[in-house]
Amino acid sequence: MTRRTSSYAAVIGVVLAASVFYTGAAFAETTVNVGGAPMYPSKNIIQNAVNSKDHTTLVAAVKAAGLVDTLMTPGPFTVFAPVNKAFNKLPKGTVDTLLKPENRATLTAVLTYHVVAGKHSAAELMSEVKAGGGKATLKTVQGGTLTVVQDGRKLDIIDAKGDRSIVTIPDVNQSNGVIHVVDTVLLPQ
Repeated sequence: MTRRTSSYAAVIGVVLAASVFYTGAAFAETTVNVGGAPMYPSKNIIQNAVNSKDHTTLVAAVKAAGLVDTLMTPGPFTVFAPVNKAFNKLPKGTVDTLLKPENRATLTAVLTYHVVAGKHSAAELMSEVKAGGGKATLKTVQGGTLTVVQDGRKLDIIDAKGDRSIVTIPDVNQSNGVIHVVDTVLLPQ
């Protein structure tokens, strides 16, 4: 190999290494759009959720329950985040009643029932379902349990009342955990 050829090879090697590093860094910062807004993995659950137009009811409820500061801590947390349409499925007047100051304890119980300590990716949940013979049980921050089952390539979350919520957008990574967007509000006993 001539000196000139080896210099070119060295330059090409550096360029390729830099492009692989850059591509990997860009991949690591990949965002998922939820409710028309990018959810940045470098931001926490609250910093991202406030930008989703599909989660305005959830954000209002989190504020009313006084859980903003908690969901901004390092966690990690896994949040099953119901969209506005999920809240609309509840009986008429339920959300307005829950948002009243005198119902803060009940609202907090409902919201913390959607939160699990630790960061559980969809792939991890699917592995837990497989290891559990078709279902996995998660203990919520509220103290209740959620049952996870796999329906084809999707995950379903079953609450204490037996109602089923489908994970519509999995693995929305946050700096302090992960959000899985769900289509139904989960209710404790």
